[in-house]
Formats: sequence, structure tokens, C-alpha cells
Amino acid sequence: MSSSTSSSDLPRYGTIAVVTMMVSFAVIWVWVACMPMAYLDPEYPNWRAKQVLLERCDLGEVLILGDSRAAVGIIPAILPMKTTNFAVGGGEAVEALVALDRALLCPVPPRLVVVSFDPAHFAAPELFWERTMRFGFLNAAELADLRDVSAALHDPSIYEERHTDGVPSFLRDRLYTWRFPPYFFASLVKGGGFLRWHRNHQALEAAIASRGQYYFGTADGSGLIAAEGRLRAFQPLPVLDHYFERILARLHARGIPAIFIAMPVNESTARATSPTVQAAFASWLVGYAARYPGFRVVGPAMRAWPDQWFGDGFSHLNPAGAQRFSALLGPCLMGACAGLPGNEPWTVAQRE
Repeated sequence: MSSSTSSSDLPRYGTIAVVTMMVSFAVIWVWVACMPMAYLDPEYPNWRAKQVLLERCDLGEVLILGDSRAAVGIIPAILPMKTTNFAVGGGEAVEALVALDRALLCPVPPRLVVVSFDPAHFAAPELFWERTMRFGFLNAAELADLRDVSAALHDPSIYEERHTDGVPSFLRDRLYTWRFPPYFFASLVKGGGFLRWHRNHQALEAAIASRGQYYFGTADGSGLIAAEGRLRAFQPLPVLDHYFERILARLHARGIPAIFIAMPVNESTARATSPTVQAAFASWLVGYAARYPGFRVVGPAMRAWPDQWFGDGFSHLNPAGAQRFSALLGPCLMGACAGLPGNEPWTVAQRE
């Protein structure tokens, strides 16, 4: 009798198990979608701060677009006009165009845009899916635009970066924008599901208060060689070249001037970087300056400072270096760039 009862109960138990698993997965999915501050990486709040400032249309007179060196090295609080730093770690022209397009929807546009990328961030993809899409920086329409541009240019380097899961691209796109839990599993595990909530909220408040500026390495100096030192040639990826030109075209259409200012690298990186890389990068930028009258390149395409001003092996300025650079940048934004060290041709033997 008990055996018969047990057998008849099996389908019911199986149904309960399946329903339980489905409900559990649904709960996890809702958590992943709605509570990213609880589990995402420590850099996420800094990206989220940029989105918050854009949503508020809290732009100021000057916008900073660029990569992690600009995110670290340009401190809005030190500058003479209200400035917002929209540069992000690992950021390339794709993220910069998205930020700019959102800013241009605001009632009061910026009066000046500062652009700053190192040459490596035009020559190779970096963490687009692991960071940009995982952090929700692009929406579905913006991702679709990248897909279409990549197909038109026959350059899948960004869009198909590290695509090894076997999921069709169009489906992967939707799963990322829908915050499908398996794509966030590593962050959930590392973050203990909710253990990053308090620290991430503190970081978010700090990044909003600093108007988007935040630090990476904070050591009292670094002589390690950054990415430029490993480039053998400078050849921008077609998709990043395309997005960079779209940035300049948008600004030209709105009559907003833009300047390119290279962030400093340490002298070890300057020694290791091929002169042909520097020359090719400079020539590429000058070509755009010739095509867009409102865009100009201030100083060299690469400027170098002594190792003492850097906090890690990626040539991120340490706090003292960032304060120094920002203090020197202020007068430049007011039209007096001659005092910005590195505007003159730089040699390693030179000291400031």
C-alpha cells in the first residue's frame, strides 16, 4: 500500500520540484535585474554615477569623454568651470558616443567637450561585454546600432568580442539587456549575492559628489610599462574609428567645440613606446582636426611625466598626479594651454 502511494505521489513531487526551481530562478532573475548594486563589481557604482548625472541632465559647461586615465586624472572640483567627467574605465569611442548622445538630449548642452583616449583604446577591444554590457551602460537600441555598424564595416572585433558561449548573437543581445542570470553568475558569486550593497552605495554617492572622477591605483609612483609600450603599430579598428568620427560629427552639427588632450604616461612607457606608434596616432588625430574645424588637438598625442605621479602599471595618475594635472588643465580650458607640461616635445631626460 505504501509503495503504491509513493508511486502515485512521484508526479506530484516532480511538479512541485519543477515549480520550485522555476520560482527560484524567477526570484534570482528579478534580483539580478533590480539589484545590481548588491552584487556587481566595485567599479559598477562609478559607471552608474555617470548614468545618474546624465539622467538628471547635470552636465555643467564642460564634458569629459575618454578612458580610465581621463576618469582618474581630471578632477572637476579643481577646474574653474562646472565640469562632469563621463570617462570610464576601459572606455572606448562606443561608450563615449552613447554618453554624448544622451547629454545632447538635455535642455542645456555643454559649451566644450574634452576628449582623451590612449592609442591602445582605438587599436583593440577591451571588456565590452564584461563591463559595458554587464553594467547596463548601453540599452537595446544602442547595442543594435553597434551590431549594424559592425556588420556594415565587416569589423566584429567589439561586438563579437569573446563570444564563445554558442548562443546566437541576436539572442545573446537580448539576454544581456534582459539581465539573464547566467551572464551575471560570476559577479553574484564574488559579491555573495548582496554583500557589495553598502560599499557600492557609498562609492556611488562619492562618484556623484566628485562629478564622475574616481581612482584606480594610488601608489606613490610606478615604473611599469602600460599598453602603449606593447603596441608595434597604430591601426584603429574600423568600428572605433567610425564611432570616434560620429562623436566629432555630432559636436560639429551642434556647434560645440572639442579638444583632444592626451593624459600623461609614465616615462617608462614613453621609452618603450615605438616612435612610429606615436607618429601614426598623432597623424590620425590631426587628420580629424583638419576635417572638423571645431576640433583641435592640444599638445602631443602622447605626453609623459616622471614615474612618481603614477599609481599603477596602467599609467593611471595617483591622487597627487591627478590634482597636479587638473590644476594645470584649468587654465588650458580657459584658453591658456601653454602652461600644461608636455605641450612641448618631450624627452625622457627632461624634468619639470
